[in-house]
Amino acid sequence: MAVAEPPRADLNPETGEFETPLKRVIGPGMLLVFVVGDVLGAGIYALVGVVAGETGGAIWTAFLFATILAIMTAFSYAELVTKYPAAGGAATYVDTAFKVPLLTFVIAFAVMCSGIASAATLSKAFAGDYLSEFVELPVVLVAIGFLLIVALINFRGISESIKLNMVLTGIEVLGLVIIVVIGVAALANGDGDAGRNLDFPAGENVALAIVGGAALSFYALIGFEDAVNVAEETKDPARNFPKALFGGLLIAGVIYLLVTFTASMVVPTQQLTDSDGPLLEVVREGPLGVPTKLFAGIALLAVANGALINMIMASRLVYGMSVRGVVPRIFDRVHSGRHTPIAAIIFTTGLAMLLASLGDLSDLAGTTTTLLLFVFAIVNVAVLVLRPDPGAHPHFQAPSVIPVASVVIIVFLLIRRASDNPEYFAYAGALVALGIVLWAVQRVASSR
Repeated sequence: MAVAEPPRADLNPETGEFETPLKRVIGPGMLLVFVVGDVLGAGIYALVGVVAGETGGAIWTAFLFATILAIMTAFSYAELVTKYPAAGGAATYVDTAFKVPLLTFVIAFAVMCSGIASAATLSKAFAGDYLSEFVELPVVLVAIGFLLIVALINFRGISESIKLNMVLTGIEVLGLVIIVVIGVAALANGDGDAGRNLDFPAGENVALAIVGGAALSFYALIGFEDAVNVAEETKDPARNFPKALFGGLLIAGVIYLLVTFTASMVVPTQQLTDSDGPLLEVVREGPLGVPTKLFAGIALLAVANGALINMIMASRLVYGMSVRGVVPRIFDRVHSGRHTPIAAIIFTTGLAMLLASLGDLSDLAGTTTTLLLFVFAIVNVAVLVLRPDPGAHPHFQAPSVIPVASVVIIVFLLIRRASDNPEYFAYAGALVALGIVLWAVQRVASSR
């Protein structure tokens, strides 16, 4: 199969880097922090109890499996971003490999929809037990109101949004540190029951329980793929990107294992499963006496941060596709005063509100990971399709067995999910179908 040459910046023979108008300011340390910050997020605050419903007390096994799968997929991203450091994102790699406009669009739209579904997931988490620590309100109404506030912040401007994101990221990491410290204190005091970490649901196949939990816990590990978008601003990307991707995922994975081990040890499994704010239960039952209202406030800010990041990404993707004439031009409208993509923000917020009204926490998290698992499967195939292109400079190369194994595992996860949770596919399919309709409308309008 012939491989089309992707757009490239000029290669500087002295530095071995592609020339770019952007300033290369991101060193290896900063890049590692960037990846860790992208991966560590609000998902862990919401999903521990949902995963416990699949795995029983052995929650850590699902997160371990999901971390391994994320690292395997990171091999493909590491090869692609070091081979084509002037390109960024799954849609670009898929377009370079296959040159099928509809497939490229579906991948881009699926990534956008995953952000919308993720924000809807977090809106339900925000409206649940964490908020109930302060006030009891109808969950759906709070979720819709929450998404409206996120939209207003998004509309206010990207500068304000990023500054707020930096502050909230530090707060959400603090919350996870508190949980880990509670776990250390519980072990030191002999509190809780560490044996629960080996308890699987009675009468269920252990391997299938882990796979079911991993398909959901994968939600907490997404984000590493966004790092490829700063390739042109990274010093020596061919050397630094693989280390940052793998190192960031390992750091996040270890933190998640510590958090899930603590949660299962300190809190009975059924109590975790029944809660929309599972880490709040850890604080409540733990030995340190951390005020529950303080931790609930931290969790609410963490969840808000995750939703804001997702909605910024989703609205900019819709705007970008509209500017390029891929979806109807109405979505390229920019507010004259705030200079933000107002039509795209309204569209993505409306979709997120609709999902939050229709789905529960598990459905929405499952929809998010279903979309991204599909994207990752295609990216893993793309890296193999692009192998005949040697690239213009030395780059990282993943052992061929890893992307092949990744595709096999992802397809297996998707088949299991289609069998056990067809509602996830229903939501994901409906979102992608909407995108194809918009694409077709724009094609017809352009032809006229």
